[in-house]
Amino acid sequence: MARHTVHVLSSGWEFKSEADEKWLPVSQVPSNIHTELMRHHLIPDPFKDRNELEVAWVAERTWSYRTTFTTPSDGGRARGVKVDLVFEGLDTFATVTLNDRVILKSDNMFVEHRVSIEHLLAENADNVLEIVFEPARRRGLELVKAHPEHDFIVHQTDVTRGPVRKAQYHWGWDWGPILLTCGPWKPVMLETYVSRIEDIRVDYDIHMSQGAATVLEATIHAHVLGPAAELEVELVFPGEHVQALTLRDRRDAPHSGSSWRYTSTKLRSENPQLWWPRGYGPQDLCEVRVRSIAGDGSTVLAEEKKAIGFRKAELIQEKDQFGQSFYFRINGVDVFSGGSCWIPAHSFLPEVSPQHYRDWIELLAEGNQTIIRVWGGGIYEADAFYTACDELGILVWQDFMFACASYPTYPDFLASVETEARQNMRRLRHHPSVTLWCGNNEDYQLVERYNLEYNFDSDKDPQSWLKSTFPARYIYEHLLPTIVQDESPSSALYHPSSPWGNGRSTTLQVDATVGDVHQWDLWNGEAKPWQRLPQMGGRFVSEFGMVAYPHVDTIEQFVTEPAERRAGSATMDFHNKAVAHERRLLAYVGENFRLVECQWACRGDPLAAFAHLTQVLQADAVGAGYRSWRRHWGREGARRCGGVLVWQLNDCWPVVSWAVVDYYRVRKPAFYAIQRAMAPLAVGVARKFHDWTARPADALWRRNTGHVDHRTALTDISFDVWVASSKLETATGKVVVRFVSIRTGEDVRERIVEEVEVRANGTTEVLVGCKFDWDKASVAEPEHFVIQAALWVGGVQVSSDTSWPDPIKYLDFPDRGITVKTPSQGLVEVSAAKPVKGFVFAERQGVKLSDNGFDLVPGDEPRLVRVEGSRDELSWTFVGRS
Repeated sequence: MARHTVHVLSSGWEFKSEADEKWLPVSQVPSNIHTELMRHHLIPDPFKDRNELEVAWVAERTWSYRTTFTTPSDGGRARGVKVDLVFEGLDTFATVTLNDRVILKSDNMFVEHRVSIEHLLAENADNVLEIVFEPARRRGLELVKAHPEHDFIVHQTDVTRGPVRKAQYHWGWDWGPILLTCGPWKPVMLETYVSRIEDIRVDYDIHMSQGAATVLEATIHAHVLGPAAELEVELVFPGEHVQALTLRDRRDAPHSGSSWRYTSTKLRSENPQLWWPRGYGPQDLCEVRVRSIAGDGSTVLAEEKKAIGFRKAELIQEKDQFGQSFYFRINGVDVFSGGSCWIPAHSFLPEVSPQHYRDWIELLAEGNQTIIRVWGGGIYEADAFYTACDELGILVWQDFMFACASYPTYPDFLASVETEARQNMRRLRHHPSVTLWCGNNEDYQLVERYNLEYNFDSDKDPQSWLKSTFPARYIYEHLLPTIVQDESPSSALYHPSSPWGNGRSTTLQVDATVGDVHQWDLWNGEAKPWQRLPQMGGRFVSEFGMVAYPHVDTIEQFVTEPAERRAGSATMDFHNKAVAHERRLLAYVGENFRLVECQWACRGDPLAAFAHLTQVLQADAVGAGYRSWRRHWGREGARRCGGVLVWQLNDCWPVVSWAVVDYYRVRKPAFYAIQRAMAPLAVGVARKFHDWTARPADALWRRNTGHVDHRTALTDISFDVWVASSKLETATGKVVVRFVSIRTGEDVRERIVEEVEVRANGTTEVLVGCKFDWDKASVAEPEHFVIQAALWVGGVQVSSDTSWPDPIKYLDFPDRGITVKTPSQGLVEVSAAKPVKGFVFAERQGVKLSDNGFDLVPGDEPRLVRVEGSRDELSWTFVGRS
């Protein structure tokens, strides 16, 4: 009897456009049309210069892919063998023909299709498979016109993306290009089988009580197609402990033919090995093995395996002194979720390999991050992404694929969304890393901005929502939570939107007392100084960020004309999609740094100098956000902030953006600022902030700006010092606070030494509102100084932080006395005779540093940096270098 076999149709494909007669070979499938055209030198690389404009015509054409395959030798209805074509993903409007007969029409990029074809196969000839892709924008425009009952409100991009179930960022975003590609973006497979295991689900409960054993109770469900007599199931725990059972309890599934659902009896295990986020425990995984057994009791017809981790995940939303909490509790332990938002790693998705995904998640883990948010304008990522998160202990906040729009709810659209949601939940629900499913990204901001109908407290009738001016509420508050409960009743959490605070918190009106917030009064909105970030938080900050240039080596790869390699050139501006970036980036840099320094710093390279200042600005802002909001983690019962996610970790093409790591996986200094702020034990220091400039949005604004007294930065100084810990046990050490003259590098007063017992999994306040008294200083006149706080545990400095007077541009940095040594192969030692702001090594692809973008304080421990992948001397700069 035939077993289940799978043949991937990856080679032998060819493509052409509707305007061409000649078919050209395809490199391989998965594929998309832009990469194939590039490989044939028919279009330039759209990532370079302004070539994005030169390839816009590609999105306007209809494109076809085709291949041939032979009929499987064991195919045929007479023997009961099924033959299916499986399309894991077609992007997006696709008509599929087999031997000139239409077998499929697809209009959702996120949906897998399975088509039974044994009755269509050729007996004595090859089978011809062809897929025709129509332009997504043209079809989107047709759908908009076909549904005048909906107001298609779409932010960031063209209105046509609203009714199209395609990766929304393909229409462009404020960090990405407009590249409306198409093609078979996931594998195409030919399957033959008598019996097939269509789905496996493991429901479980973990019972935890103090002083008693932890108990795991699990039930295994399987959906089988074909004449299976029984199922054999093995649950393999770490250490190869195997628990086996046979599933005979079956019932008809809601499909015609021999389709069965099997359910196991409940399994019980005491003190099982659980899956933990990184830093909190091991990432133990089990394997579920299911075999379909024929009527003879021994023949294996089909077999499936899934890795699964058992963990108890809770989203804690309790009333407290700050409003209502919002944080994750995993296996009974409160977890501060410091991490990043993730966008697709490439505009052309088939170019992202499993190893690329692994490299990205390893980078995240190296940066002391514990969570990643898959943003709703991209894709449900590849299995390799989530597997890497499982193995490395990274929590996943998974958005459903809706972003920045008021989506329609006509019947065909809702049906497609339901299929999409169920399929992807079934694919991903066994991953222990996937902790939260979220309805959308920022769609509720349109309610406030356009005054759409939305009565959260009084209207609880889902059918009425469909008739309102905000019908998508039906998707986020009824359809999706129902699907989550159906498909993963025991292990998945659901949150209607990001941001969301019981119907109140949006990106326009941040409510810091409830839910998660997107804090865009930094950069966007009022464009407040980054120094105000400690007062701009919330219960969970799921987006915030600052734009910065990538390193010059990256810039040189996408700007090929030397004359265009300058700040503000047409090409550089083209590779910065952020709204009003010309004003905002210059404003932020100009407020904090001397722009004239860009004319001579970085060995006479003005572009490198400007890029460096933007990077230091981003690192200062992002680092301040993580340090101050992690400080608000507080203690059990008083978790004022439950997590911070920077917008964004990565880029989909080489660009100037909010990313802390660029398209080539080259890290910006902000990455290291997060790494230091999220260390298991991290000390923080912050001084009282004095505005030195006034803005139209400020309450103090008036024509006479004399109220801004720059002398207060010298005379009114107070500061706080604290230690944040993610360790599950207390730590004993000492905090040393120094006050170091920027002018001389000498201490301006005696240091403060505090013995501390650092609270486990929380924040310990060391000094609060500590006033600096010049009468106790060792200098005759007040002068600017750096405050450095260092944490020592067991005689080792485990963390340090510095606080500088603002703004940096008012300070002078003559002769810093920097020394850079290489005491051994792969190790660099950096020290200075006077305080140094923003010391940055120029990074490039293939070079890996353990630290970068740091400040230097004389008399401190030398900064040791491990270097991998470079045999050349590293170039470096700092703020004020001449």
